[in-house]
Amino acid sequence: MKLTTFIIDDDLVSQFATRYCIQQSNGNFDIVTCSSGEEGIRACFNSIDNYNRLPDIIFLDLVMDGMNGWDFLENLKNLFKGHQLPSVYVLSAFTNASDRAIAKKNGLISGYVDKPLSRSYLSKILKEEEEKRS
Repeated sequence: MKLTTFIIDDDLVSQFATRYCIQQSNGNFDIVTCSSGEEGIRACFNSIDNYNRLPDIIFLDLVMDGMNGWDFLENLKNLFKGHQLPSVYVLSAFTNASDRAIAKKNGLISGYVDKPLSRSYLSKILKEEEEKRS
């Protein structure tokens, strides 16, 4: 089964590294990259309009100009009530220790990882996603 994956990160190097890691896995993915939280919300609306569903997985940076990751999560929760919400994995440098603690407690966040995304962590995510869908 093809998994739709959004990468929402304003750092182009991080976007590239995350995309590359995903492409090198054995999974079957449609990958959409967004450079801001606002662009991520628009991509979610497009996904609903075109496929009647949200992406399966979102890799989300927390620290972005404009709509940051926390604001994105709040908008995701409020704007897409009634839809199956994606698994959100925070991909961040976690320079602020309180962000990691808050991420652990946030019910919308399926997991968190320090940048860059590693193959081993991606394998763990794919296993969890497979178990969810079976």
